[in-house]
Amino acid sequence: MTVRLAKIVMALSLAGFALLVAFGNLVDYGSNFAFVRHVLSMDTTFPDNALMGRAITRPVLWHAGYALIIAAEAATGLLLVVGAASLWRARYASAMAFQAAKRWVVAGCTLGFVLWFFGFMAVGGEWFAMWQSKVWNGQEAAFRFYMALLGVLVFVNQPDAELV
Repeated sequence: MTVRLAKIVMALSLAGFALLVAFGNLVDYGSNFAFVRHVLSMDTTFPDNALMGRAITRPVLWHAGYALIIAAEAATGLLLVVGAASLWRARYASAMAFQAAKRWVVAGCTLGFVLWFFGFMAVGGEWFAMWQSKVWNGQEAAFRFYMALLGVLVFVNQPDAELV
């Protein structure tokens, strides 16, 4: 039972994190909007770099990108809440039933991984050359987020024994 409870607590912890990030981005929209604007416009990358043709300089697209990020953060958190609740309901069930209840946690961790790894590392970091910016570089933070998600995803997917 301890391992099952640990999986539930970890899913809830990730849910709380993702929901707090989404909430913070809504309440303090301007702070992280500036981050999105600078990354997409590539205005703090190396001067005259050959990738500048990728820059997005239209404010409506900055807002659309930021809205997509916030929606993915909120959806990640909600999927993880549903997943933790599903695991909670199945905590005394058979190993097979508990395994089946993991699907929402898997979905939440996967969406969060796609957001923070693909969105921030691949798209932001490489396509928009965020790695070149000393000020607007979110790669280290994104790494912490997606590694936490990946760690919980691996742990949650470990097989569970039948309860005795």
